[in-house]
Formats: sequence, structure tokens, C-alpha cells
Amino acid sequence: MKRILFLCVANSARSQMAEGLARHLLGPDVTIESAGSEPATVNPFAVEVMREAGIDISGHHSKSVATIDPTGLDLVVTLCAEEVCPVFPGNVRRLHWPIDDPAVKGEPRPAEEMLARFRSARDLLRERLTTLRAKMASDT
Repeated sequence: MKRILFLCVANSARSQMAEGLARHLLGPDVTIESAGSEPATVNPFAVEVMREAGIDISGHHSKSVATIDPTGLDLVVTLCAEEVCPVFPGNVRRLHWPIDDPAVKGEPRPAEEMLARFRSARDLLRERLTTLRAKMASDT
């Protein structure tokens, strides 16, 4: 696999964390991108919990799925759980990893609760990416 795209709605938390983790775990031989159907801004809690893991995503920015060139894309991973994931056209391998959005809407929540939610999402992503890395290694 040479090029992977992670998709969610806002491209502000799950897909940004997946992008950072995948770059770290899969190395420079794989091009990693992320995008969303309704791009927002990168969530500061995502930046913080990734920093805790030794990965800096502070320079990331949210991107629209419409800006992604499908040419040469090997895998699209959708991360939506309770919301409708963006659709990415084309004949490409797809995986769906439903992970609850850690950036809950509605009433503000205490920072420690938000950090716990983001850590949980980060750790789920790390587990799935570790499994994907092992599968990629066995496929070569």
C-alpha cells in the first residue's frame, strides 16, 4: 500500500489523529492523507493527546474531501460511527472503523472528560493501525 486516506465529517479529530499515527507507524514509504465532508478546525484536544503520544499534529489543518485526488489511492478508511461518513468515489479498497466522535456536541464538558474521550479514540486508532501495519507487512 502506498497511499491511504482517512475520512470523517469535520476532519478535526479522528481522521487527524489517524493521519498522525499512521505517518508515525507506517513510515515514509506510505503517503497518508485525511479529509472530511464538512472540514472544521483541528480540535485542540486532538493536538494535546497526540502530543502525549509523542506525535505533533499542531501543524495539521482540516481539508475537504473534494480536494483529494483519487489517482493512485490504495485505501480509504472511514472513521464515522454515529454520523454519515463522506463518500469517496472510485474503485479503491475500503475499510470502515466506526469510532465515536470524541468531540461531543452540546453542553461543554470538563476538560478531563474530553481528554479521556480523545485518548480513547487515539488508542483505538493505534490498535487498528498496528493491525493494519502487520497485515501490510505480511502482504509483501
